[in-house]
Formats: sequence, structure tokens, C-alpha cells
Amino acid sequence: MEKIKSLADLKKKREALQSALKFREQGENAENLIQVKVAMATCGIASGAKQVMEVIINECNKRNIPAVVTQTGCMGYCYAEPTVEVTKPGQEPVVFGYITPLKAEELVAKYFVENEMLDSVIPVNYEKVEL
Repeated sequence: MEKIKSLADLKKKREALQSALKFREQGENAENLIQVKVAMATCGIASGAKQVMEVIINECNKRNIPAVVTQTGCMGYCYAEPTVEVTKPGQEPVVFGYITPLKAEELVAKYFVENEMLDSVIPVNYEKVEL
């Protein structure tokens, strides 16, 4: 963690944190944004999910991608952690597994921006029930 040595450093850190936080707090308009859920159960955290989430937030921020990035509990794919679920507006969710920080950059660049699928998709093994 970097040390804060001046008021300017503190202001810079505050701006960076507020910018990152906006991606987690855009919930009221979520259906029109890319929704990203990073699995943060014990297995996900142990596999590097926190770093993956930071990279996704930073990449979305850097590229001005309208997204809501949140953490979630276990998705049931412990063998493939870290896992990330991405839901684009009007589309079904897609779950990606084995996401490293480098793969997270690729996920944002290819899937979010270019709509190109990555090879780390976890196939759907359930049916969605409408209530």
C-alpha cells in the first residue's frame, strides 16, 4: 500500500476511491448497465478475487464503461475460482472461471467492449425460475 505524504496525495487517493466506488453504487439503473458480480466467498478470495475485482473496476473506469461491479457470495464453482458473472443489458448472464488479474483485463477489453467471448466460460447447468 502506498504511503500518503501530503494533502495532494490524500486528495488523489480520495478521487481514485470515489471513482472506483461509483461502479459499485449505480444500482438504481442496473438494468441498463453491464452488471458484474465477482464471487467473494472464502475460496474466491483465496484464489485472488479481490485483485480481479480491482482490475475490473479500474479497467471499466479507464475505458468509461457503464457498469455496476459488485461482490457476491459463493456461486458454486469453487473448482474454477475466481469466478465472475457478467450480465449485459437484455442478455442472459455469462459466468467466467479461472479469472486472473491479467484475464480480467482481457475480459473487459474483449467481452465488455468487443463482445468477443473468452475461452473461460462456465457452461450453464441450471434453469432460471421466474417467480
